[in-house]
Amino acid sequence: MLYVLGVVLFALGIGISVALHEFGHLLTAKAFGMKVTRYFIGFGPKIWSFRRGETEYGFKIIPAGGFCEIVGMTALDEVAPEDAPRAFYRQKTWKRVIVLAAGSITHFMIGLIVLYVAAVTLGLPNTQNLPIVGQISQCAQATQDPATGAYSPCTASDPAPAKAAGLQPGDQILSVAGKATPTYNDMVNVTRVAKGPTPFVIDRGGQQLTLTVDVATVQRILDPTKPLGANDPTGPVGAIGMSPSSTITYGPIAAVGATGVFTGQLFGNVWEGLKALPTKIPALINAIGGGQRDPNAPVSVVGASLIGGQAADLGLWWFFVILLANLNFFVGVFNLLPLLPLDGGHIAVNLYERVRDAVRKWRGKPAGAPVDYMKLLPLTYLLVLVGGAYTLLAITADIVNPIHL
Repeated sequence: MLYVLGVVLFALGIGISVALHEFGHLLTAKAFGMKVTRYFIGFGPKIWSFRRGETEYGFKIIPAGGFCEIVGMTALDEVAPEDAPRAFYRQKTWKRVIVLAAGSITHFMIGLIVLYVAAVTLGLPNTQNLPIVGQISQCAQATQDPATGAYSPCTASDPAPAKAAGLQPGDQILSVAGKATPTYNDMVNVTRVAKGPTPFVIDRGGQQLTLTVDVATVQRILDPTKPLGANDPTGPVGAIGMSPSSTITYGPIAAVGATGVFTGQLFGNVWEGLKALPTKIPALINAIGGGQRDPNAPVSVVGASLIGGQAADLGLWWFFVILLANLNFFVGVFNLLPLLPLDGGHIAVNLYERVRDAVRKWRGKPAGAPVDYMKLLPLTYLLVLVGGAYTLLAITADIVNPIHL
C-alpha cells in the first residue's frame, strides 16, 4: 500500500512541478504586459477549462507536460494588429529571457523549498560522515557473523554503554577521551582503543554536554575472505552499542546554509549526469535485454516514480523528497541547454539577435531581420527525435528492468 501511495505521490509531485513551470512563464509574461491566451496542463483533447480575462485555463487528457501560449513568440507568428504592442517578440530582450528562463527558475525554487523543508523535518543526507547518533543498540554485541554482517543477539549479560550513558539519537559526538572526532570513522577509531569510563563530549540541540560512557570490550569475528583495512583491529576492541545517522536534521536558521551546500552538491551531480547521458545508452539497452540494471543509469519520470514508491515503502521519506528535488534541478538545468525546442534554445536565439544587432549598430548598420525559425526546423526535429528516442529507451528500461533500492 505504501509503495502505491509513494508512486502516486511522486507522480503528483512531478505533475505539480510541471504546472508550476508553466505558471512561471505565465506569471512573468503577464507581469511584463504580454498577452497570454492559454495555460493548459497536459496535451491532446481538452477535458475542462475556464476563462479569466483574456486567458483560458484548463486540463487536457494526456498528463505529459503542459504549455503556456504567449502571443507572438516569434516575428513569424501571425498577430492581430491590436495585440502587436504586447507580442512577445516586441518586448526588450531581457524581458524575453526572463520569461523563457522562468520555467527553469521555478524548478530551482521548488527544489530549494523541498530541500529546506526536508532539512528541518526529515533531515538531509549525512554526506560529511559526521558522528551523529542514529540508533542506540540494546547492547554492544560481542560477536559479528562475517558472512552476513549480522550481530549476535543481545543477552541480559551484554553491556549497553551508549544506552546506559544517556546518548540519544541526533547527538553529535565532538570528542572521545579528549580527542576530537570530526567524522564517524574518527569516533570509531578512538572508541576502539578506549576502555572503561570514558568522557564523550556531545552537542545536543546546540548545547554541549559531557557524558561518561563505560566503553565495553568486545571480541570481533573477522571475515577471513576480506583483507583487513589499515585501521581494522584484530583483537578485542572498545564498543558502545550505537549506529550512525544517515541524515542530519537542522534548525530553521542552520537549515539555510545546509540547504545551500547540499544544493550545490546536487547541481554538481546533475551536471555530471547530463554530460554522461550519451555514454549511458549501452547500459539502458543492456537493461532492456535482461542484463543487470546500472543504478547510475538515467531514469525516466516513470522510473523515478517507481523509485519514489520503493522509498516510501521502506520508510525512506527523506530520500523520496530529495529525489523529487533532484529531479526538479535536473529538469531545470536540462531545459536551459541551448537547444531547440527547449527554452534554452529560444534564449540562445534571442541573445544571438541582441548581440548581432549590437554589433551591427556599432558598425553603423540597421538591426538584422529576426531569426528565421523555419530554417532551424530540421535541427529542431532531429533533436526532438533523438530526445524522444532516448526517453522511450529509458521508459522501456524502467518498466522491464526497474532500478531497485
